[in-house]
Amino acid sequence: MSWRDFWNADTPIYVNERHKTLHYGLIARDIVALIPSRDAKVLDYGCGEALSAARVAGACGQLYLCDGAPLVRERLQARFRGDPKVVVLSPEESDRIADGSLDLIVVNSLLQYLSVEEFGELLTLWRGKLKSTGQLVLADVIPPDTRALDDAAALLSFAWKGGFLVAALKGLVRTAVSDYRKLRAELGLTHYSQSEMVEILRGRGFEAERRPANLGHNPKRMTFVARPLGAD
Repeated sequence: MSWRDFWNADTPIYVNERHKTLHYGLIARDIVALIPSRDAKVLDYGCGEALSAARVAGACGQLYLCDGAPLVRERLQARFRGDPKVVVLSPEESDRIADGSLDLIVVNSLLQYLSVEEFGELLTLWRGKLKSTGQLVLADVIPPDTRALDDAAALLSFAWKGGFLVAALKGLVRTAVSDYRKLRAELGLTHYSQSEMVEILRGRGFEAERRPANLGHNPKRMTFVARPLGAD
C-alpha cells in the first residue's frame, strides 16, 4: 500500500465527523486569510475532502482543487458540479492551469508524504503556474525533531477546544493499530528543517520565509510563504 492508496479511502485520521468538519473549517479560514483579492485564482494542491471549500471559493475568483485520490475527487466533483468557480483536478491534470495565472497556491499537510525528489518536481510545476507576484504557501511541514507524541498532544488540545476529546482519545487508540501507523513505520514521513526548506525553495526559484504560525491546529509544525525570485 502507498500513501495515495491510503488516502483513497475513509481513513482513521479523523476521529469523528466533528473532528473532520472542524479541521477543514479551520484550514479554510486560514486559506481565506491568505487570498489577496476577490478575483484571485487559487490552487489548493492536495486538498483532501475540503469540506469548507465553498467558503474559499466565495472569497476568490477561481478555485482549483487538486487531489491524488480518485475517491476524494469523485466526492468533490459531486459537491461542486455546476459551480463554475470550482475546478476539480488530478495531479496529472495540473497542466491544464495556464502558466503564470495563479495568485496563490496552498499545499497543506502533503509534503511529509512525498520524497524530496517528488517535492522538487512539484516546485518546478508550481513556479511555472504562479504569477510573478503570486505566493506559494507550504503548510504543516514536519520538523526533524517532531515526535508522534507531539502530534497526539496537538490533537488532544484541538479536541478539548472543539468538544470531541473522548472521541479523540479513542481515535488515538484506533490509529495506533491502523494502516496509517503501519505505513508511517514502513514508508516514513519526510521531515524538513527550516533552513533546509528555505534552501530547497531558493534552489527552485523562490525566496521564502517561515510564517509565524502554522496553518491548522498543530503549532509544532511549520508553514512557509514563498514568492518567485525577482518579483516586485
